[in-house]
Amino acid sequence: MNNIIPTSALKYGLILPVIMASTAFSTMSNAAMPAVEMTHHDWQVVCDNTRTCRLAGYQSVDESTLPVSVLFTRRAGNNASVTGRVKIGTAKQSSTKALLQLGRRHRISLVIDGKNLGETKPFLTAAGDAELTAAQVAALLDALKKPSKVEFVLRNTRWQLSDKGAAAVMLKADEVQGRVGTPSAFIKSAFIKKSAPTKSNNSVLPAKPSPQLQLVIPNAGTSARNKKFSLQASQLTELVKGTIQDMQDSCPKLTDGSPWRTNRLNATQVLIQHSCWLSAYNSGTGMWVINDRSPYDPVLVTTNATEYAAGKISSIQKGRGLGDCLSRKDWVWTGQRFVKSYEGTTGLCRMVEIGGAWQLPTFVSEVKSI
Repeated sequence: MNNIIPTSALKYGLILPVIMASTAFSTMSNAAMPAVEMTHHDWQVVCDNTRTCRLAGYQSVDESTLPVSVLFTRRAGNNASVTGRVKIGTAKQSSTKALLQLGRRHRISLVIDGKNLGETKPFLTAAGDAELTAAQVAALLDALKKPSKVEFVLRNTRWQLSDKGAAAVMLKADEVQGRVGTPSAFIKSAFIKKSAPTKSNNSVLPAKPSPQLQLVIPNAGTSARNKKFSLQASQLTELVKGTIQDMQDSCPKLTDGSPWRTNRLNATQVLIQHSCWLSAYNSGTGMWVINDRSPYDPVLVTTNATEYAAGKISSIQKGRGLGDCLSRKDWVWTGQRFVKSYEGTTGLCRMVEIGGAWQLPTFVSEVKSI
């Protein structure tokens, strides 16, 4: 069952539901790479526009006292390896107390079905996680294809990672990267269909290049900064109304009389901002690019912005009031318009960390500034 989250769910205080979205990829090698997000039980896979896939698993949904998450990352291409990281939760006090004892002297051990597979690499305080060894990644991937008890152990505390849903998201990642039936697939042919032919890794789809964007930091010069932009608030409101398809849903505060804000982008263009909506724990500001004289031609960037600075617009929204899961979207000014530079989430709302456990982008780019 596919379930696409409506934009209004974030605005009006609704908890993020489980994302289950999939796409057909029969013509994927020649088409623009669509983002893929799929969640099954306690695991999710998110593949971005370069075909890099990230698989994140968590503790079972009914276990909140000892939250834990593992992230596998595999890039596209026939020679891509798999990396793994583990993060034990800090959003609950019971986890925090154990975590604070780590420092650089202690490491987390991986235990699968009672067998100790050794310690992870050193815990990174800044990142809040630890890297798995190559042997641990291989053993964990194999264990997660079948019912297994997976634990991460620190002294006398055990965090149990759920195995439910892992095989399904592995198979989706194989599909996205064109690995089904190849030696580099997470799920080998025997798991899918005994008579399925084995393909060479040469058939694996290559990585897609990420868009190259040039950030132009607005610096219009003294003469441009001194130019007046004298449209009144009521005039701005009327100008931008036609750019919003459903004003009641997307920008109900447009006509509430609150002030407009302006930032000059260059000698002829201005960024105008107005509060659009407010919910229990999220808010959104409308951002438009407009000419400083007639014809004004307003262009809507977003009604969900939360920040603007130095040519960058961001929208960061909580999945729920606790703030343990976020969605983010960024745009950069290229000299004439704002272009999307990043989009993604921080994973499921499982109390792993305030601010979210991981960065799971659906869209990435390379941004250079001048």
